[in-house]
Amino acid sequence: MSTASQVATHVPPADPAHPAVGAATSLLDAYTPGDRFLATPGRTLLAHGAARPVPHDERPLDDRVRATLAEAGAAGQRSPVVIGAVPFAHGAPAALSVPAALRVAPPLASDPLIALPVGVPGSADWHIRPVPGPEAYGAGVASAVERMWRGEFSKVVLARTLELTSPAPLDLPTMLQRLARRDPVGYTFALPTGAGRTLIGASPELLVSRQGQQVVANPLAGSTPRSTDLAEDVRRAAALLESVKDLHEHAVVVDAVHQALAPHCTELTVPARPTLIRTATMWHLSTTVTGTLASRDTSALTLACALHPTPAVCGTPTATARRVIAETEPFDRGFFTGVVGWGDASGDGEWVVTIRCAEAERRTLRLYAGAGIVAASEPEAETAETAAKFRTFLSALGAEL
Repeated sequence: MSTASQVATHVPPADPAHPAVGAATSLLDAYTPGDRFLATPGRTLLAHGAARPVPHDERPLDDRVRATLAEAGAAGQRSPVVIGAVPFAHGAPAALSVPAALRVAPPLASDPLIALPVGVPGSADWHIRPVPGPEAYGAGVASAVERMWRGEFSKVVLARTLELTSPAPLDLPTMLQRLARRDPVGYTFALPTGAGRTLIGASPELLVSRQGQQVVANPLAGSTPRSTDLAEDVRRAAALLESVKDLHEHAVVVDAVHQALAPHCTELTVPARPTLIRTATMWHLSTTVTGTLASRDTSALTLACALHPTPAVCGTPTATARRVIAETEPFDRGFFTGVVGWGDASGDGEWVVTIRCAEAERRTLRLYAGAGIVAASEPEAETAETAAKFRTFLSALGAEL
């Protein structure tokens, strides 16, 4: 499976009774910086070379992607696929391209070799600088809460970063290995976003997928850190399911997803109450929304653009929340809380919310983590939540706060 003609949608579902030993992990092992790697619960993709970058111009993004895929097909590329990242800010350049070669395998979770351990990426003496510092972040949360009580808006997602500098070159392949093996059922990615820059991470959140006329979205909102003590971990999970604050935050996001998808669907199923999903570091409230498209002309990326950004990563009302984010966060989010994924010429694809990630450049990593702020939020709790979310990536580095 080594040419661009092997497309993700042609990969058969994994058979748990007959796992493909080594098929998925071989792609993980083959990753080198500059490649495009994306692992989802349905497939593992490794792309080499950018045969056709998606241009940045005044056309809507899904139109530009559709045209680029058509050009690749007209040039003789069989079943072309676009893969890459879309930024948080509307209008900012995306990092999407049709690769020159694409290798596809079943999901990492179906490969028994994913359970094998992997070493720590070097022994870097990391210099860690928070931007903003915890106190400043807490002050930003307090200010946002005060403004919500005044009725200016109902929710905003505020993020902070950690800037990590290493005396040695970054070992991106080992970081990717550790992220993927820590949570093989999630969405793990390493994607170039510019000259010498790589977006790398492991997201738990599917924004939207499309296969044929079937649509799935899985919004997450409302979180609590996990505990290494089993009894306390279970207590936290149960408390999250009953948290009035978190259930309200979750309901706002699910309603926004419902409203965005409804015009495109003939049927839409939205469960009345959320369930829980877990990562290695967090519990999240989760709702799986399913639907049937009214038209097969509506691509997965069209749906992703209609959904992005959800209140789970921005806030509500969206325009006000964007303004509060710009006023409060002392950095450019770039691709954090954007979208990563793949799509093909038929319109099928998977697009994932870009969280639990970092941007790597030379010897520097910038880690991102955010928390949903509502009127009931407490600065100390939200600061602790972002610290817990940083642990996903810090564990991949063998580093601690």
